[in-house]
Amino acid sequence: MFTGIITAVGRIAEVRELGASSAHGKQLVIETPPGYLDDVGLGDSIALNGACMTATAIDARAGRFAIDISAESLARTAGLDRPGPVNLEKALRAHDRLGGHIVSGHVDGIGQVTHFAPVGESWALCVRAPRELARYLAYKGSVAVNGVSLTVNQVDDQPGGCEIHINLIPHTVQHTALHTLTAGSAVNLEIDLIARYVERMLSSAHPASAASS
Repeated sequence: MFTGIITAVGRIAEVRELGASSAHGKQLVIETPPGYLDDVGLGDSIALNGACMTATAIDARAGRFAIDISAESLARTAGLDRPGPVNLEKALRAHDRLGGHIVSGHVDGIGQVTHFAPVGESWALCVRAPRELARYLAYKGSVAVNGVSLTVNQVDDQPGGCEIHINLIPHTVQHTALHTLTAGSAVNLEIDLIARYVERMLSSAHPASAASS
């Protein structure tokens, strides 16, 4: 589990093929800031742009670790198939503060940035979410965008889904890889875990009620 509070910005330095066909995944080598890997061991979970991955090789002295990502995960995420900056978060420990919201590290869908620009001291971010995620996104609700826990300030429903409006404070822009986004960028979205369970409980309640009547 994660919180959506980014602990470092890393960089995918190398992308290696794990096989010759499209059914094969890739191995990514990620560079991290000095000291970031000092408390990380083999098999530990680290979220890359919101996607939970397993560290399969670690060179703490060089500040690099490797992960294997399957073809299925590559098809369902954005920004993990090429070199570039990535948001990093280590898995939540039992005694850690829950500073953002409960994040599983399982990407629910890919959104598209429609607007990203400064407004006063902050930044306005608008993301178009696909239809299957629209019902989970609500005013003042939580959403993870590329692994960053953010609050939705406005939801505009559209025929193909919805557009969410988010305000980013300077600290978030400066300490995450979100500053690299532009209109048209694809982003990983994870909806609020609580919303997912509420939707399931409400949908399963109706058949039970009908059967008992």
